[in-house]
Amino acid sequence: MDPNPKNFPILSYVMSRLHSAARLPAPDPDIEAAAPPPASPSASLFETELMERMPHLRHPDLLDSMARAISDVSQTRAVLRALGDRPDHEAVDFARARLVEIDAALVQQLEQIARSPLLDSSDPSARGTEIAEKEKECRAKAEAQKARYKAVVQLEDMHEAYENLLKESEERLEKIYVSAAGEGFAAGQGEEEEDEQVNEEVVAILQDASLKSMEMVNLSGRRLRILPEDFGKIRCLVSLDLSNNRLEALPDAIAGLEKLEKLYLSSNLLVSLPDSIGLLLNLKILDVSSNKLKALPDSISYCRSLVELNASYNALTYLPTNIGYELVNLEKLYINLNKIRSLPSSICEMRCLRVLDAQFNELHGLPYSIGRLTNLETLNLSSNFSDLTELPPTFGDLINLRELDLSNNQIHALPDSFGRLENLTELKLEQNPLAVPPVEVANQGVVAVKMYMSRRWLDMLIEEEQRSQAPDSAESKGGWLLRSTSWLSGVVTGVSASVAGYFGDGEKSYKDPYLDQQF
Repeated sequence: MDPNPKNFPILSYVMSRLHSAARLPAPDPDIEAAAPPPASPSASLFETELMERMPHLRHPDLLDSMARAISDVSQTRAVLRALGDRPDHEAVDFARARLVEIDAALVQQLEQIARSPLLDSSDPSARGTEIAEKEKECRAKAEAQKARYKAVVQLEDMHEAYENLLKESEERLEKIYVSAAGEGFAAGQGEEEEDEQVNEEVVAILQDASLKSMEMVNLSGRRLRILPEDFGKIRCLVSLDLSNNRLEALPDAIAGLEKLEKLYLSSNLLVSLPDSIGLLLNLKILDVSSNKLKALPDSISYCRSLVELNASYNALTYLPTNIGYELVNLEKLYINLNKIRSLPSSICEMRCLRVLDAQFNELHGLPYSIGRLTNLETLNLSSNFSDLTELPPTFGDLINLRELDLSNNQIHALPDSFGRLENLTELKLEQNPLAVPPVEVANQGVVAVKMYMSRRWLDMLIEEEQRSQAPDSAESKGGWLLRSTSWLSGVVTGVSASVAGYFGDGEKSYKDPYLDQQF
């Protein structure tokens, strides 16, 4: 919950100085003070860059003034630490939906009470009392049901408010620094004049594109801060490149680009996308990488023609809950280098998905039904570090998976179904505390790992069959077992001698009577 130095460099620096001062003990003249612990390399890098930009930031009076200005941040952070981590987006959506359902059910119950015959219909006052009591009872039950869902929504709202508070505090501290350092905005006048000149050129380009019904417009690298509203009138536009600019927002007029198929917005300063982007029904490629997006609008799910979506290098913490139900044609999804903690279960409905890159996030796991992505060929889950500890049992259903990167996580065991990944040719498992398979097997490569996991799965099947069969019917227990393990043929055939030796007895390779019968 501490401010990220990448997004809030000044705030992070000031709060770190407050913490250091709070932890600093009173000096003892008889004891030599120990050297403070060294800062992490990343923190040192951010601090170095910050000092180059704001050389007066270490001034005691300035730090004191800044500390007083952010007292609310420290208080809010302490409260959130006590309440717990931020709930994932899918849980919040579910909680909100349940609240609506409970309220709707309550309305129906109250209507039924009003229409139902009462026990004492002769006394009007008694009828009123009875109705009031029943309504009170229904409302109490509804409130009891809503309590836990309200708690989830309220916790989400508090975390969202905290994020906004961090942003406001960062802006506040920057203003304090500018004021204290005596810097004006005269230096920015030249940039404003240059921006006006650039915008005039852009308007001319857009007018020309509109008159000539151009299908492609490239405005990349023009230091644009604002996009003119008129650009939405270029009805024939198919491809628009706005990458490498300074755009902080897109106008709703983008919905006018009805034929747009490719939209490149990478390397800007976008903090959000307009809801109107969902009206781009022909959009096939959307690149919003390297921005400051914290969320994708729910309306993006209406872009059902999307084939490729690149939202990497942002600050996303979740994906829209229903994104998988709508983007059924999506083939490539890049969400690497974000802060996503969980993938929505609907992502398992993206049956056309071939590439999924989710490296460098905060994933705690994968949806249980991930195995439905039977066309997935490349999956990168590396560098989710201590958050990713296991894979679901259905992982082995990814029958077309060819490239898999699980490096730099905390995975202790691969799922028992892993041996069914017959098409897997590239596998990275480095920097995991693996026990299954053993590290020495993992070091031999993908073939050895698949062989080990296949043998392990077969042994489990045999053991299960032996437990389920009576001792006197042992001769007939091989039928269904052999049929259920026929998929092993592709894994075992062609395995190198070194791998076979690993599973063998001394110099003699291991032979399995069941496999010999099958092959």
